[in-house]
Formats: sequence, structure tokens, C-alpha cells
Amino acid sequence: MSSFQVIGGKKLKGEITPQGAKNEALQILCAVLLTDETVTINNIPDILDVNLLIELLEDMGVRVNRKDKHTCTFKADNVDADYLASNAFRKKGGKLRGSIMLAGPMLARFKKAYIPKPGGDKIGRRRLDTHIIGLEKLGAKFEYDDENSCSKFSSPQLKGCYMLLDEPSVTGTANILMAAVLAEGKTTIYNAACEPYLQQLCKMLNRMGAKITGIGSNLLEIEGVAKLGGTSHTMLPDMIEIGSFIGLAAMTQSEITIKNAGVEHLGVIPEKFAQMGIHFQIKGDDIYIPEQDSYEVATYLDGGILTIYDHPWPGFTPDLISIMLVVATQAVGSVLIHQKMFESRLFFVDKLIDMGAQIILCDPHRATVIGLGRKYNLKGITMSSPDIRAGQALLIAALSAEGKSTIQNIEQIDRGYQFIDERLRNLGADIKRV
Repeated sequence: MSSFQVIGGKKLKGEITPQGAKNEALQILCAVLLTDETVTINNIPDILDVNLLIELLEDMGVRVNRKDKHTCTFKADNVDADYLASNAFRKKGGKLRGSIMLAGPMLARFKKAYIPKPGGDKIGRRRLDTHIIGLEKLGAKFEYDDENSCSKFSSPQLKGCYMLLDEPSVTGTANILMAAVLAEGKTTIYNAACEPYLQQLCKMLNRMGAKITGIGSNLLEIEGVAKLGGTSHTMLPDMIEIGSFIGLAAMTQSEITIKNAGVEHLGVIPEKFAQMGIHFQIKGDDIYIPEQDSYEVATYLDGGILTIYDHPWPGFTPDLISIMLVVATQAVGSVLIHQKMFESRLFFVDKLIDMGAQIILCDPHRATVIGLGRKYNLKGITMSSPDIRAGQALLIAALSAEGKSTIQNIEQIDRGYQFIDERLRNLGADIKRV
């Protein structure tokens, strides 16, 4: 098992380009199953989770031609629909939560699908009800195979309908949407997720011949079609990486330019970092963060303590809550971090407290951070990465801390961030993989 050894306290400088968006990639790659024609995907992030999904597609019989590290063509003209019922799929697919989004396309095109017991980050309960109920409303028969710990769906022909989702689940919306594009008749999805990544999926499907309206809203309407064709698609920059790099610059008092940041797709993310007192300039599609000695947290107009909380898009993404918490430790002022959506995502704060941060974990969802304002530096320690986002947050803490830190279980970080150690070394970071 690999570790990162980090000597912190060094100022970084230079330019960094964000990878393709992980959360978009997992949706887009599943969608290649909806056609027997060639689909070309550009700006694919070279990370463990995405590479595992590409392996799964190959195992299913999809022909994959990797033109380079970030560009692939896919041709799903000889898919083994029964592979998903195999023990091999359950073992490999169970490691990747994103594999659940294979169900919608497989059910739509091949009339049957399987969902293994999902893996992924251990950040609290992440139910599959939205996926299952949505597919059932389209006419799928659902059965649970207790012996093999997997769910089975089947339908001779999906039929469009109206549905009101009980939660705006991103993966749930994507799964239902991909099933509905080949369903008979009209499907209306209300309370749909509307993240930029889901908008990207809708636009790609429309280029393939789907008829989706309401893109960017929480009310999607889909007129089913008989067949979809090939297309090409380019991933957006990863907004989570962009937020991470803004936080990294502030924590390490560094001058960093984030190139090709896809600024128009970032929503409230820049505004939330500005509320933390972090200065930056948007230059075209780049974000320039100057070296800053200190950053002071804004308060509300009535003097109340700033609260940073997650919310479905266009609210603040939950994947940046861990980064915000770390950034708050060296701010001037106090912040209440409220992680509403996952009850286990704040449980990495004990490592930050060991590093010298002043944090009160109020309950599984809320933490109050008393900013040290650089009066006391964080201290390097040995720690373990519990999930992708917390791992990146701990790496940022280590880069800003005095002395040596060792971060174990970095496979979690590699699941979501490509060549992160190499890219940080290019900025001047003292980090090595052991």
C-alpha cells in the first residue's frame, strides 16, 4: 500500500490545469452502451475509478480504442448482456459505486440489467431507492438476489411516465434519464438533479439523437426514440479539483494560476471561497490566485458567523466541504461547516485536530472551526486517507503544515485525482510517493 511523504510549509508557484471531471466521466462512459455506433470521449481523467469503469465496459464486450491517456473511442456493437450477472462483474463492479449507472442503458437497450452491492466512499448511507423506484416507474420489474447480493431489472419495453423524485440524486437522475431516452412515449422527471455534469450528459444524448428538453432545470422532459447514434464528447474541467487548488493556494500562501477552469460552469464555488477571504482574479477562463499572507472570513450582515453548507446544484457541492473545512483552519475568524448530505464525511477532523487545528465536532453533520489565522501552524503527522475528498483535504493540510507528514491509503486519493503528486511537484511541492 502506497503513501505520500510530504514536507510542508513551502510556498508553491506556477500554473496547473484541472483534469477532466470525474463525476461527469462516470455518467458519460455508461452512456456509450446506448448505441452500437462509435462514441469518442475526450478529456477523460486518468484515475482509478474511471479506468475501472473502462475495464468493465471492455469486459462486457465494448470495443475500446485508447488513442491517448485522455481520449478513447467506444463501440458497443457486441455487448454480452449476461456478463453483468456474473460473479466477475459483481466483484469488479462492486468496487465502484458508479457502476450502478450501467443499469439504465443496459435496461433500455438490452431489456435487462444488474446492480451489484455498491462500493465507493464510506461517507454514510447512500441509498439506491431513487434508482430502483425510477426504473420501476418506467416499467422495469425489480428483483433482489439475496444470495449474490445484487439487484436485477427486466422489461420487454420501457414506457415513459411522469415521476417526482424524492431526492435530486445525480446518479439516480442520470440512470433514469439514460433508460428513458429509449423508452416508448414521453417521460417527465421532476425534482431532477441539474448539475453541469448532468447537463453535459443531456447534451451528449441529444447529439446522439435523443429528445431531451429542460436541460439545466429540475424538470426534464424526454421523448423516447427508437435508436441512438454515435457522437463525440469532451468532458468539462473537474470543479472539485479547481476548488481544491484555490484552497491549496490560500493554505500555502502561494501564487497559482488555474488554467482552462471552465469558469462559467463553477456556479457558487468561487463566491464561497471569496466569503472565506480568499482573493483571486478571473482572467478569461483562467483563475489567478495571488500570494496572500492571510485571509479573513466574512460575516453575515447582522454579524452572524458564516455557515458553509452543501446543497444540491446550484447550491454548494458536498464534494468541496472537506476542502472548505481545512481552509477554515488557517483563516482569521470562525466558520460553521454543515455537511447535510452525508453523515460520515466529517469524521476525518480528528486528524486535523492532531495537527493542531481548533475544531469542535458538534455532531456527525456539523463542525465549528476556529481559524488560527496562522498564529499557530499545523504540525505534520502520520494519517490515513478515509475517502477521496477527505484525502485531498488532508494532503492540502500536510502541504501547509510544519515538518513531515505521511498520508497512508492514498489509493483513495488516486481514485479521484490524476498524478496529483507529480502535478504538485511541478508547482514546487515537496511530495513523494513511497
